[in-house]
Amino acid sequence: MRLKDRVAVVTGSSRSIGRAIALGYGREGAKVVVNYRSDQGAADSAVAEIEAMGSEAIAVQADTSSSSDVAGLMSAAVDRFGRIDILVNNAGILIRTPLLEIEESEWDKILDVNLKGFFLCAQAAAKQMVSQGDGGVIINMSSAGDTLAGRDLTHYCVAKGGVRMLTRQLASELAPHKIRANAIAPGLIETDLNREDLADPEFRAYRLSMIPFGIIGVPEDIVGAAVFLASDDSRMATGTTIYLDAGQTIA
Repeated sequence: MRLKDRVAVVTGSSRSIGRAIALGYGREGAKVVVNYRSDQGAADSAVAEIEAMGSEAIAVQADTSSSSDVAGLMSAAVDRFGRIDILVNNAGILIRTPLLEIEESEWDKILDVNLKGFFLCAQAAAKQMVSQGDGGVIINMSSAGDTLAGRDLTHYCVAKGGVRMLTRQLASELAPHKIRANAIAPGLIETDLNREDLADPEFRAYRLSMIPFGIIGVPEDIVGAAVFLASDDSRMATGTTIYLDAGQTIA
């Protein structure tokens, strides 16, 4: 129960990695705000699972690339639970398009969700944490793509590179308020975003060839690091990125 009675907002937590983290926080005693953009049924089922563990949770619809939606998300958390202790910026999208074929609208869509949304949520949550006066934690879900170029993923990798520096900036500027900011950079994790790509045997073999450990992760592989960074066990950690990539970034 390392997160007992702490309030965590986890964006994009109706499915995949975000859902696994939300459930993991519930098991550790946190009160969880499950954010979703369109699938209310999946969000409600995550809430039900957390409540079955004996913790509290609510589902809140919000598009994290919209400042007004983000304000509503944070307000809903405070209205229900009185405070925000932990923010996990997880909501993201992935589109594979060759560099020469990326339209401006697609570039904007990827950057709006995968980078601007992280900034909007971090700023809004940090303001609430500062007003509370007793610190807090921000965790940004990055990617091995913050370091490695990916085939047909220019906009995605650029956004994740931005997330890495955003994390460092948050850590630097929020340290006086005792707010820690760190990132988790998964490698290849099979989720709803890439399951169709990985169903192609040729693509799957190509991706596995880049991973020294030779494994593809699942969302639950990220939970331990997310709990560690949210808890007092990591009180000395800020401005850092934990790579969970089966060795991909050393290959």
